[in-house]
Amino acid sequence: MTAALALGDDALVLSHRLGEWAGHAPVLEEEVALANIALDLLGQARLLLSLVGDEDELAYLREERAFRNVQLVEQPNGDFAHTIARQLYFSVHQEGLYEQLAAGDGAFAGVAAKAVKEVAYHRDHAEQWTLRLGDGTDESHERMQRAVDALWRFTGELFQPVEGVDVDWQALHDRWLESVTTVLERATLTVPSGPRSGAWTAGAGRQGIHTESFGRMIAEMQHLHRSHPGASW
Repeated sequence: MTAALALGDDALVLSHRLGEWAGHAPVLEEEVALANIALDLLGQARLLLSLVGDEDELAYLREERAFRNVQLVEQPNGDFAHTIARQLYFSVHQEGLYEQLAAGDGAFAGVAAKAVKEVAYHRDHAEQWTLRLGDGTDESHERMQRAVDALWRFTGELFQPVEGVDVDWQALHDRWLESVTTVLERATLTVPSGPRSGAWTAGAGRQGIHTESFGRMIAEMQHLHRSHPGASW
């Protein structure tokens, strides 16, 4: 089931990236917040991947090219501003996507209805930090702007139709752009107008083509399971 794999991989990969902040978050409160968001996403991933097959095998035994997540979610954490920009872009998209799915009667309606409240919190968390950093000190503003600019090229893939996901993709994009623009402008940040001249635009994660850092992340994520196959606790 291509659609469940794509949506499940988005949640799984971003969950792992956020989990990498454990022990490294800037303040203790964020240690808890990021861990909770990561756990929410992991729960979504388990539900979605279980529609395809064995969730453990899908997470830990697939090769890199078999993952179908968008390239945005696999981007390294970078500094805190980079993580927040990634979270803003994805959570605004995911909230709109799940709201549409929950309103329908398709295969993902139940999963979406359960997750949409979680995702609303993820979006609010990212928005508040974007405002705080963008309209904060000169340094925080500069870092947030760099992050917003750097990740913009990965956002187009969020709105490429996925077979089996029955939503209005154009309406989803329009709502996303309006919401993100509003947040960035409130944060005194400049909304990117598009890829910079000559810059590569991402868009092949759904086809199994990933960025360089993804291979290292997958190797780390799968290391324990592959080192001790069949082990139980």
